[in-house]
Amino acid sequence: MTQPAEQGQASRTDGPKMVDVFSDVDIDTALATNPAGVAIAAMADEDPAILTLTADLGNVLNEFRERHPDRYIELGIAETNSISVAAGLATCGFKPYVYSMSPFGMLKCAEQIRTDWAYNHLPVRLVGRLTGLAMGLFGTSHHAVEDISVARAITGMTVVAPADAQSAVSLLRATATMAGPVYVRIAEDASPVYDEPPVYEFGRWQRLRDGADIALIGHGMGVGLAVRAAEQLAGSGIEAQVWDAAYLKPHDADAVLAAAATGRIVTIEDHNVIGGLTSIVAETLGRAGVAARLGSVAVPDEDIEVGVPADLYEYYGINVAGVVARAAELTGRL
Repeated sequence: MTQPAEQGQASRTDGPKMVDVFSDVDIDTALATNPAGVAIAAMADEDPAILTLTADLGNVLNEFRERHPDRYIELGIAETNSISVAAGLATCGFKPYVYSMSPFGMLKCAEQIRTDWAYNHLPVRLVGRLTGLAMGLFGTSHHAVEDISVARAITGMTVVAPADAQSAVSLLRATATMAGPVYVRIAEDASPVYDEPPVYEFGRWQRLRDGADIALIGHGMGVGLAVRAAEQLAGSGIEAQVWDAAYLKPHDADAVLAAAATGRIVTIEDHNVIGGLTSIVAETLGRAGVAARLGSVAVPDEDIEVGVPADLYEYYGINVAGVVARAAELTGRL
């Protein structure tokens, strides 16, 4: 039966919508929605060598552009050019930060990043937004669920994934002194985890909760899911460790082995189950000869559906309920 026009219009208006992650015009929410843009403007206040480049993602750099217009470079929809231009600027002593949509900045430009940045050991940073399924309505071309796998495979590349706005500020500031190229993977709409910017040790993960029954390890939006899932599991008598896997390369092998002491690990990520955090943990356990049951809450290795991001994450179980269910299954307490 054809739905009346009024009802159809109401459904389209009242239903779930895409979150506007391209820009933030409300200064009161700037840190929450655009921490990487706020942080780089403050960093440039202190360091005149910092430049920003972007391929049509300039709105996230509004504050930087207003304060340092002579150090902002817009290249339009030309991501590969932005990578090569940044490389040239780095050889001249500048510290370029390229802001890009992750499906294009990392996946489309992998060859330029490898050859122009990594091969030459240049201190250039790619700040990737719209990661995971954050652009779910745009389809496969706009999904960024293989980017960690690609970035990890590039020799000399550091890969970090902030858990929330406070984490993003801390990790972005830390990149100022890192050697070689860095990929900063910004998760959209991640739940708050930290009350203030945490202090990270290079290559180390933060233990956010102790527990002897199972370990939950997440990066990006997965950290907030792990924290909330652990709270629910505690109500069922399951005590879960929680780890913030902020550094994906280099990663914290000691943390993985500490988590394995529980005998059960669940990894949580908005990335393909192959090549990301799940693979990092499996590789570490295998190389150390340590046995532990390993489950994952991640994007399956299949053609991904198209839809509103929140609906897609629910569909694929990348939510608190999905983490709780996977942990309960591994502990045998369904």
